[in-house]
Amino acid sequence: MIRTGGSGLVAAAVRAWARGRAGAAGVSSGPPGPPATPEPRREKLLLPALPRSPVLRACSVPVPPHRSPVQAWVESLRHHDDERRGLTDLHPDVFAVRPRLDILHMVAMWQKNFKRISYAKVKTRAEVRGGGRKPWRQKGSGRARHGSIRSPLWRGGGIAHGPRGPTSYYYMLPMKVRVLGLKVALTVKLMQDDLHVVDSLEIPTADPQYLVDLARYRHWGRSVLIVDVNKMPENIGTAAAGLKTINLIPALGLNVHSMLKHETLVLTLDTVTFLEEKLLWHDTRYSALYPFSMPYSDFP
Repeated sequence: MIRTGGSGLVAAAVRAWARGRAGAAGVSSGPPGPPATPEPRREKLLLPALPRSPVLRACSVPVPPHRSPVQAWVESLRHHDDERRGLTDLHPDVFAVRPRLDILHMVAMWQKNFKRISYAKVKTRAEVRGGGRKPWRQKGSGRARHGSIRSPLWRGGGIAHGPRGPTSYYYMLPMKVRVLGLKVALTVKLMQDDLHVVDSLEIPTADPQYLVDLARYRHWGRSVLIVDVNKMPENIGTAAAGLKTINLIPALGLNVHSMLKHETLVLTLDTVTFLEEKLLWHDTRYSALYPFSMPYSDFP
């Protein structure tokens, strides 16, 4: 009995298993249902790309913590409309100093006079030809007494206390004053919107009319001074050679008189770096500039 009952339980389990498989087969063999809709694809949330920094050049010399650099637009000479290529930082101790007009006047007058040599020269009574004898006797003629017709009292006589050239008007301003004059001139040009910074001096043509039209289109005024520390490109050198109102000058020759003489000043990015390093070096130098025969131990 136990054996038969055990067989019956096994047979019932087999029949239940068979019915389960048949039901599963029936479900799978039925008519196909509607296609399942695919789940929507989740798109990644793309954040807007941050714009590239418009500052093309930072200050080459560290700026003091209590001050902030001033900025100017960087332009290009390759096309008339290419006026906004980015920004450049300018050191405040060079391009944002106190506008000292007395320093400008002092340096401008020094530049005008320190190379001046006057060649004016007149003859004294000893150098004028003639007058070797006494014109008349000392007494008895009733006339004033004279010893020579070349006396300064006579017409055609010598000149007393006249210029005796060549006369040099050389004098030298302290280096600190001359450096401050350059800083004040650069500051004044920037404050008056007459200082422009360009990436390079490359122009597409050597035609002088291109420079004239460019200066007129950008309202650079009647005279332009272009400064570069590198070798001048051939096109701009040829174009400016025949122009009287657009002049080129190396960075080592930049001076107060030239900046005040021209209405607009154009600097390249390399020139701005050069000027900042050279002018700020004088603020922190510890060696004397004189005598010039001694080498500078801390020259940049």
